[in-house]
Amino acid sequence: MRKYETIFILHPDLSEDDIKSVTTKAQDVISSYKGDCFRMDDWGIRKLAYPIKKSARGRYYYLRFDGGSTLIAELERRLRLDDKVLRYQTVNITDLPERAAAEKKAEIAESVEENVDETVEETVAAEEAAE
Repeated sequence: MRKYETIFILHPDLSEDDIKSVTTKAQDVISSYKGDCFRMDDWGIRKLAYPIKKSARGRYYYLRFDGGSTLIAELERRLRLDDKVLRYQTVNITDLPERAAAEKKAEIAESVEENVDETVEETVAAEEAAE
C-alpha cells in the first residue's frame, strides 16, 4: 500500500451536517477499498488565492491515508461529483522521508550533549595544564 494525503476545500457556508456527510463519505470510501485512514484534520476557513465557483473563502480539510490506485480513483470521483467540494488534491507521499519530530529532537539533544562533553573535557585539560 502507498501513502497518500488529500486536501479538499469545501464551501465555507456549509452546515455541520453537510461537512460531516462529506468527511464520512471520504472515510467510507477509504475503508471500503481496504485502506487505512490515519488522520482527518479540519484546517478551518481560509481565504482563497482566487475565487472558485464564486467563493472567496473555503473550509480546508486534510486527509492522510494508505491505499491503492483504485481507492484514489474512487475517492477523487466522489469528490468531483459532490457540489459541496470546491477543489481537491491527492499526493503520493510514499517516497518522502518520514521522521518523527521526537526523533529529530533526540538527535539534536545528543549532538548538544556531545558538544558539551567535549567542551568540558577541553576545559579540564586546560586547567590541568595550567597547574
